[in-house]
Amino acid sequence: MTAWELFIPACFALNCAPGPNNMLAFSNGARLGAYRALAGGMGRMPAFAFLIAITVAGLGAILAASATAFLVIKIVGAIYLVYVGIQILMKARALAEMQALDASIAALMRRDFSIAITNPKAIAIFTAFFPQFIVEGAPIWPQLAVMGLAFLVMEVVAVCLYVAGGALLGRFIASNRVFVQLNRLVGAALVFAGGSMALSRH
Repeated sequence: MTAWELFIPACFALNCAPGPNNMLAFSNGARLGAYRALAGGMGRMPAFAFLIAITVAGLGAILAASATAFLVIKIVGAIYLVYVGIQILMKARALAEMQALDASIAALMRRDFSIAITNPKAIAIFTAFFPQFIVEGAPIWPQLAVMGLAFLVMEVVAVCLYVAGGALLGRFIASNRVFVQLNRLVGAALVFAGGSMALSRH
């Protein structure tokens, strides 16, 4: 198998992991429908594009070498995730009762962007993951650029899958009580992710 044939399934597995952004896309899909949830889920794309760019440029190596820099970014990201999770937990019932028009696409995109951009594990993943598939002897920068572009394309597919799953669930749920529990699950997952990020040594 070529490096590319190994990269595609491994990368797609990372894209489809049930992280904070994907869980938010699933919840939005169930609560607001496919169109708004999909548009909101695109908010992560510029964040990941930026993180990939600075990783390729070498900032990932700097953060990996500087324990202080990585710790600061990790703590900021963890605090934000916990904050968003607590907000969703506190407003679980109100969010479940919201109509589609009550949540603007811009607001959904901003939340998705904020969660993605404050996750330092993305930089760590890109820094540790991409080099594993570099073909020795070939120009490095083009390979990293193509891998970064492939990651973004597969991230769009992952967003579509989570939104579709949430929207499908939403069509068969008539009770707000289920949406309240779903929102609480998402909020708890975000708090857990933030806490885990803060306590992680890597």
